[in-house]
Amino acid sequence: MSEVLAKATQAKNAARHLASLSSQIKDMALEAMAAALESEADRILQENQKDVDAATAAGRPKAFIDRLTLNKKRISDMAEGLRQIKALPDPIGETISAWTRPNGLEVAQRRVPLGVVGIIYESRPNVTADAIGLCIKTANAVVLRGGSEAINSNQAISSVMARAACKAGIPEGSIQLICDTDRKSVIELMQLNGIIDVLIPRGGAGLIRTVVENSRIPVIETGVGNCHVYVDSECDPEMAVNIVVNAKTQRPGVCNAAEKLLIDKKAAPELLPVIAQKLREAGVELRGCPEAARYVDGLIPAAEEDWYTEYLDLIMAVKVVDGIDEAISHISKYGTKHSEAIVTTNYFKGRRFTQEVDAAAVYVNASTRFTDGFEFGFGAEIGISTQKLHARGPMGLKELTTIKYVVLGNGQIRK
Repeated sequence: MSEVLAKATQAKNAARHLASLSSQIKDMALEAMAAALESEADRILQENQKDVDAATAAGRPKAFIDRLTLNKKRISDMAEGLRQIKALPDPIGETISAWTRPNGLEVAQRRVPLGVVGIIYESRPNVTADAIGLCIKTANAVVLRGGSEAINSNQAISSVMARAACKAGIPEGSIQLICDTDRKSVIELMQLNGIIDVLIPRGGAGLIRTVVENSRIPVIETGVGNCHVYVDSECDPEMAVNIVVNAKTQRPGVCNAAEKLLIDKKAAPELLPVIAQKLREAGVELRGCPEAARYVDGLIPAAEEDWYTEYLDLIMAVKVVDGIDEAISHISKYGTKHSEAIVTTNYFKGRRFTQEVDAAAVYVNASTRFTDGFEFGFGAEIGISTQKLHARGPMGLKELTTIKYVVLGNGQIRK
């Protein structure tokens, strides 16, 4: 039996026992896992350094290495995320609605675990901790398959957390990490329909497309973030500068970072040079349309491909648009339905933007960087879903559950 099949089967067996655990045991496990991450931080950092050194030697981009790198602060944030999950209400067993039929049957719609959640992800080892925490809180067993570039980090994190969870009463086998980094292990995992209940890919466009197109398991699609900030002609200039710079530079290697700046042609002559200067001071390479080049010296001409690209780097494409109509049309064509923002002082334009822009998160006068489970108060997230069925946006606890109908009778039979 292969590693993938063996570990997925162990998770399936554990899931049945997980589903009946009390909230108290799950919360004790979350606290134990958080404490274990903190107490074993030095060991985790040693293993993470192996991955960082290998990525550096391979010439990986700075943004990639940033996503891969852990430090004491990031480990502390991982532990804090687990404690925030612990503090949240347990959704499992929640009665969503209930009613009594004319024949006396009492019907209740209750929230239950999905079962076994498979997660395929790339170079962010913090995903390992977030995924385990969210799945344990929702009584789901989890099978993790991270990228080879973070294998040492992922093994350290998952082993530390699994040991702590088991000591707290979580069934052994509930937390599984696939250590085989061969591509064949991903293909095998995607075929385990009947063992894995749902598959969640987290990573770049290539990974997500591969999983969506090849999986035999139902997939919750976490999408690419080709995010836009539209600066309206009616805006607070200082606010516009701050939001654009933050959305692009606060952490450029993540999916909710802004990749495109759209600016109204009435605001461009005065405001675009200021924004461009601030972005360049932060190290951003600017590409743009011919109209934008009139106001920004040395602007690299943007190709059609640029408007579709999620850079995940200190690169931003700029387009001057003829008002909100063109801005919304551009986002509709090139956006990935992740996070979009407008900066405006006009209430009606802001409202129209939120109504007409099709995205998981739409902002008025705020940075796209807030599309995040932690920032939304979910404690952590399993990913940002850009699809429309079952889950959309930051996926917290409730998005890792499904529905069961519990029907109580006193001898009714159907005629």
